[in-house]
Amino acid sequence: MLTKKVEEFCNRQIEREGYSSNLYLAMASWAESKGMAGIGAWLYAQAEEERMHMLKFIKYVTERGGNAVVPAFKQPPVKYKGVKEMFKEVLKHEQFITGSINEVLAVAIIEKDYATTNWIQWFVNEQVEEENAVQIIIDKLELAGEAGLYFLDRDIMALRSTAPTE
Repeated sequence: MLTKKVEEFCNRQIEREGYSSNLYLAMASWAESKGMAGIGAWLYAQAEEERMHMLKFIKYVTERGGNAVVPAFKQPPVKYKGVKEMFKEVLKHEQFITGSINEVLAVAIIEKDYATTNWIQWFVNEQVEEENAVQIIIDKLELAGEAGLYFLDRDIMALRSTAPTE
């Protein structure tokens, strides 16, 4: 059984994972509208992954006897200055999510909820992968410059296919 504090932090994470999914959907739509189908596809895949993270939290809270809350989500931005700036926002957001996951872990430790402490480790590891994947793209954008954007867009699915899956 979850303590109320752990349940509260898990429900907060449900909202954050759902918002992440919507954020990446908005970014994917923007990228596609600018002719960057590869980047759009990568972001659509990220959006689906974030939705699956939200579902994992919902199922976990329910399995542990808590009440999972699916809130309304704030509308994400729909316009971006450029691709590199957008991916810097993705990295910033993933770092925020990493901090949030760490807060769930910290509360579970304080509450002596060893099941949640163990369960949340998957997300801790996942965030290392997420931040690294985005940093690789930012590094490639910096190497390629604006002139290389076409090739990065074309090749970005290869980056996605080399990333570990759930």
